[in-house]
Amino acid sequence: MRRAAAICDPDGADDLVTDFLLAYEDSDEPVSSLEGRDREFFETAERVQGSMPGAGVQMAAAVATYLAFRRDELGDDDDDLLRLAARAEFGDNPPDEITSWLQDAGVAV
Repeated sequence: MRRAAAICDPDGADDLVTDFLLAYEDSDEPVSSLEGRDREFFETAERVQGSMPGAGVQMAAAVATYLAFRRDELGDDDDDLLRLAARAEFGDNPPDEITSWLQDAGVAV
C-alpha cells in the first residue's frame, strides 16, 4: 500500500491518496492474504473519493492490486508499474481521466 501511494502521490499532495493509505494503516496482514483483493482496493478508493473525481486514488488502487498479484515487481520502475497497472486494470482503453492523469505524470499510455 505504501509503495502504491508513493508511486501515485510522491509529494503527498493528494488528500484522497493519503486517505486511501490511511484506510490500511492498521492492517497487519500481508496484502497478498486479503480475500477479494482484486476488488478490495477499488472499493476503498470509491469510499475515500466519494463524489469527488480521483484519478490518483484510482491509480493507487490499480497499483496496489497489481502489486498484490505481482510482488516480484515491487522494486520496478515507477513509470513501468503505473503503465502495467493501468493496462491490467483498464485494458487498452483506460477512462479519459486515467489517461490524462498518466500523461500528467509523464507516463505514456
